[in-house]
Amino acid sequence: MVGPQMDQPPLMAGNERRYTYPNRMGRILLLSYEEVLGRTGLQALLNLAGHAHYAQSPPPNNSDRQFSFEVIGGLTQALLDMYGPRSARGIALRVGRVCFKHGIREYGPMMGLAELTFHLLPFSIKLSQGARAFCELFNRQTDQIVRLQDTPETLLWIIERNPVCWGVTADRPCCHVAVGLLQESLLWLSGGKTFQVEETTCMGCGDEVCTIAITKKPLD
Repeated sequence: MVGPQMDQPPLMAGNERRYTYPNRMGRILLLSYEEVLGRTGLQALLNLAGHAHYAQSPPPNNSDRQFSFEVIGGLTQALLDMYGPRSARGIALRVGRVCFKHGIREYGPMMGLAELTFHLLPFSIKLSQGARAFCELFNRQTDQIVRLQDTPETLLWIIERNPVCWGVTADRPCCHVAVGLLQESLLWLSGGKTFQVEETTCMGCGDEVCTIAITKKPLD
């Protein structure tokens, strides 16, 4: 099991604790929403979420921890309100997949996932090492808290502080951006195989943690 490593305390806004992502991750997220929805769709989503300024001034491409959880969760809530649960799910899954494609270019070398020796490993080892690398990236570079739980048939990605459903009210699991990112990471790690990835608990609908279950055996 990999536990959280909080190297940096959360930023403070007034007297309240403020949790954040680095600007670079926020920029990747917004670019991914734009790639899926188009510029007009992103503008409408940001307007509804109350963060219209990001349409004209996206976060800078740096590591400063200034992109707040409220923005990320606000986009999830706005997507649900604008499209309804079913359509929002499909859109968010696509956004998550695009996030991975952009993110692996930015963070793959840092995590040691771009090396040829890593790609030559058996999939079971790549899955274990890759999951740990992703877990450590989020725990070190963001205020998100992730831990892994390994079982013989599944790998559980457990998020104890999750920006995707931050402040969201839903009647079913809604962290589809995170699910899509993990789906695409498995496709990349396995060289094109698909796996069942399902969110089974979600803080957005009242659970204590968000749990995403990944089956280790591919569907195809």
